[in-house]
Amino acid sequence: MAPFMDPPPLTSVDTALTAHTTATPALVAPEPEHCPGPESNLAGKDDACAGCPNQAICASAPKGPDPDIPIITQRLAGIKHKILVLSGKGGVGKSTFSTLLAHAFASNSANTVGIMDTDICGPSIPKMMGVEAETIHVTSTGWEPVWVSDNLGVMSVQFMLPNRDDAVIWRGAKKNGLIKRFLMDVEWGSMDYLVVDTPPGTSDEHLSVNSYLKESGVDGAVLVTTPQEVALLDVRKEIDFCKKAGIRILGLVENMSGFVCPKCTHTSEIFRATTGGGRRLAQDMKIPFLGAVPLDSRIGMACDFGESFFDNFPDSPTCKALKEVVKNVGKEMGVNEEDVLGEE
Repeated sequence: MAPFMDPPPLTSVDTALTAHTTATPALVAPEPEHCPGPESNLAGKDDACAGCPNQAICASAPKGPDPDIPIITQRLAGIKHKILVLSGKGGVGKSTFSTLLAHAFASNSANTVGIMDTDICGPSIPKMMGVEAETIHVTSTGWEPVWVSDNLGVMSVQFMLPNRDDAVIWRGAKKNGLIKRFLMDVEWGSMDYLVVDTPPGTSDEHLSVNSYLKESGVDGAVLVTTPQEVALLDVRKEIDFCKKAGIRILGLVENMSGFVCPKCTHTSEIFRATTGGGRRLAQDMKIPFLGAVPLDSRIGMACDFGESFFDNFPDSPTCKALKEVVKNVGKEMGVNEEDVLGEE
């Protein structure tokens, strides 16, 4: 269903971006593959601009700091800790880990937690949180997050799509515009933690989130990998991205580190760590290793039904491993252990 706005009605995602896309230069042709972007200082001057119909338009477009950054900084002033969840590799359970991290923080009733889903083309957070059918409501102070519980809110493009299976086929400029609205127009209020789930890779969404959040302060990034070398290959690139972008790395989590049998709780190795896995990578790259989380089929079941794995299986080996990871994340941010999960 389309989200409710009164006034004016928000009938599609495109209309949500009107205020920001109209401020950009009116290009006469699509941006080329290697376009530096109309707002870049290299716009109209880069080698990729040669022969582009937009060259004169981009060269004359206004440059300089984004005027919306101070607004974003003010809007997020009430959020104590902001955490990026990155990987570089798809299929390692990054979005799943984001929901588990948020549920863990929210298990302490004293905490207020938010999840911002910046995976514009593949938003899965609403499904995992059990709020897939919800819509966005707008008040005089801005867009309201969709609340999973009294202290856990979510914002995602999924809430804005007319139909659940609609594809979002956008170039970088529109993705960046929506991410900006999530930060500038959403009434996050006073929160203890904001978990930002990102898509795989090191491209537009990651650069936008980093540039928009830099002034408001980001605690750092949690990197997620699986044990096999194919995953570690891309995670190394993500580590390099964080260093070049000036993003502090809170640590590395090895997800799907063995399989826990739900009956006998015996752990079997599914993805063999041929080069030492996440622990060895963290050691080699000199970043904190936050812990290893076993593969548990009940996590997938909990995500499919939009339920909390922490609440349903608190005594499972995977849940205990996740709690240790969450405590380590809190430790890297300088948060007291008892304030993270609310445990004595």
